[in-house]
Amino acid sequence: MPHDLPAVLDAGPSDGVDPDEFVRAAMRWHFDPETGSPYWLSRAGRLGFDPRQDVRGVDDLALFPDLTDELRNVRVTDLVPRGYGPGARVLNVFDSGGTTGAPKRVVQLEDWMRHSSEQVDRRLRAHGLPVGAHWLTVAPTGPHLVGDVLQRAAAGLGAPGLSIDMDPRWVRGLVAAGRADEAETYTDHLVEQCRRILLTQDIGVLAATTPLLERFAREDDLVEVINSKVDAIVWGGTHMDPDTRDLLSTEVFPDVRLIGMYGNTMMLTALIERVGLSASDPCVFDPVSPYVFLSVLDPVTGEKVEVGERGQVVVSHVSKSMLVPNNAERDLALRVRPVEGHAGDAVADVAPVPKVGGEAVIEGVY
Repeated sequence: MPHDLPAVLDAGPSDGVDPDEFVRAAMRWHFDPETGSPYWLSRAGRLGFDPRQDVRGVDDLALFPDLTDELRNVRVTDLVPRGYGPGARVLNVFDSGGTTGAPKRVVQLEDWMRHSSEQVDRRLRAHGLPVGAHWLTVAPTGPHLVGDVLQRAAAGLGAPGLSIDMDPRWVRGLVAAGRADEAETYTDHLVEQCRRILLTQDIGVLAATTPLLERFAREDDLVEVINSKVDAIVWGGTHMDPDTRDLLSTEVFPDVRLIGMYGNTMMLTALIERVGLSASDPCVFDPVSPYVFLSVLDPVTGEKVEVGERGQVVVSHVSKSMLVPNNAERDLALRVRPVEGHAGDAVADVAPVPKVGGEAVIEGVY
């Protein structure tokens, strides 16, 4: 194994590593028989190209086909690179949620957890989130990535974290089966748990999904207590359309800062809304070099759309612990130029595609 690989691949999000250099090093790591994972080493011969020779930078990640469907059945131990040795520490196995089929699984190793937490923490601090304030997080936990990201974000800010778990798969199943009344009952259950905490605890940061925030807006006592106590709302989940974002920011919660978060399991982290946007600006999410690269493509031609045009989001995750290249997400977004120092595209006004494989996408409480 080349001696320079650990130094390059162990770089943190603030180390300023050149993204193309990082990608080249990652290709050597993931496709070297001594360091690559069993999955990628077995898959390499059927790619039709040699990643160690042909992937020279970020743009060449488009050579990979979207193989994420294979992650529905791969043994999770086969995803861990051999270069970590027998002491590899797998902290979590996350899955995609199974909205469009059986869940796709990824592993979180200790080094990636540190890098992900660091970049999320830096971006939240740039928004001026209070250090040490209590958080209330209402999000899926268990195999879902988002709950872990938010709980680590609270801990990074020295915050006591109160949390309420939600099960979006159950709600989607209820909606799909035409049992909307039961889904509404489950939402009421979540709201009542939040009410008990918000009325009795000093919550400084509320992390919740868009559907829950819209539900809170119907409860006068919750609107009053959120505006009087909460400093910032971190919203995430499927999406928040521009009109809803403007309404929540200016009329429902005018005394609270709304900060968007966009992420998914295949990304293995979350992107935080660009600092300095107003409620009337498009909600922009920048990539995280040298790990997470976004492209906005025409879903028919596969070509990049022009800046300011709408297309399908394609995500590549490249790190020492995982390689998930060229994953076509079930999201549409505007293509935006990223902030200086980040490769790929930024995205704005993210929203789910209405259908995947001919089936309607159900958001539910998430």
